[in-house]
Amino acid sequence: MANGDPSHCANNCGFFGNPSTNNLCSKCYKDCLMKQSKDLSDSVLNINKLGDQKLCQKKDELGVNENIGEGSSTSSGSSEPGTRCSLCKKRVGLTGFRCRCGQTFCSLHRYSDKHNCVFDYKGAGKEAIARANPVVKADKIDKI
Repeated sequence: MANGDPSHCANNCGFFGNPSTNNLCSKCYKDCLMKQSKDLSDSVLNINKLGDQKLCQKKDELGVNENIGEGSSTSSGSSEPGTRCSLCKKRVGLTGFRCRCGQTFCSLHRYSDKHNCVFDYKGAGKEAIARANPVVKADKIDKI
């Protein structure tokens, strides 16, 4: 074929293919890439499952308990702990403000004086200044 002649898709779907996409049209090429990535992820999952099975067998041999830390993983309440104001329990969603003390607050309680914040702002400021301005001390001059 000449360079100017378009070639049909290798999957015979009726569209024209492109040599840069292995003579496939854009849709067939995308489908081919999705299939390859799915096959790759399936093989990775199979490898992970085999590794987990071997790990479980070794745990059984050693007598390791698997239930460590499972109690805190399930919660009966909301799925996201930061969706309500910690003080008035108002739903804040994406408009919530995260304080340095680690809690989420609404627009009324976002300031530290409005929610009895326990974060040490003064100490954090001192640490930030100490990190930003290290002590520079010159070497002493030896007397002759």
